[in-house]
Amino acid sequence: MAIDTPGSELSIDPVGRHGGRHLDSSRDDVLRAAALQLLAEIGYDRLTVEGIATCAGAGKATIYRRWSGKAELVVDALMCQKPIFSAPDTGTLRGDLEALSQRVKNVDRPLDTEVMIGLVSALPHDAELREAFNEQLIAPHLATLASIFDHAVARGEIEPVQNLDTIVSIIPALVMQRLLVEGTAPDPEFFQGIIDGVILPLVMAGKPSMDPRSHPPTAARLESDPSQ
Repeated sequence: MAIDTPGSELSIDPVGRHGGRHLDSSRDDVLRAAALQLLAEIGYDRLTVEGIATCAGAGKATIYRRWSGKAELVVDALMCQKPIFSAPDTGTLRGDLEALSQRVKNVDRPLDTEVMIGLVSALPHDAELREAFNEQLIAPHLATLASIFDHAVARGEIEPVQNLDTIVSIIPALVMQRLLVEGTAPDPEFFQGIIDGVILPLVMAGKPSMDPRSHPPTAARLESDPSQ
């Protein structure tokens, strides 16, 4: 195990809570990679700061100068390997939802599934991990989904969504259920099924059909077509 020598790094964290110069960031990616690798191999419960440090060839003090503990380190590692998703704007609600699911599919890797299974399984009994996971991973995704529906409302495509918090929580909840119950990552068919079978029917329920065949004839149409 590597031992940190005095003066090798300043005792400050990456966000500068203690002031002074920033830490050497060259070690950060190594520590993050070690955390994710061990998480995939042994699960979150057996993961320790000491184990991560050993795997990365560092000392525990190196980790604690950057993160408060393994929960913050693991979630930060996940955040750094995934792109920040902004709300797509394809012009339609269906297009936006499909574009977002396509981005998720494009960044999925086999290690991601193993890591997420190990992490999600620990959420119910680890309050610190749950707080970090919700704040840094779930909340940004929910905000992106909410903005997609807001754009659809602004376009006049759908009516204002009732219980929007519940609607946007459906996809993350079903993703976690698939990871825990089936042990597999969502595929394109999974997302398409949720979009077409759950989300769109719910939010389009209050929107009148634009198909003219579904509307009774108006006075103007009766005058122009006496046969009606």
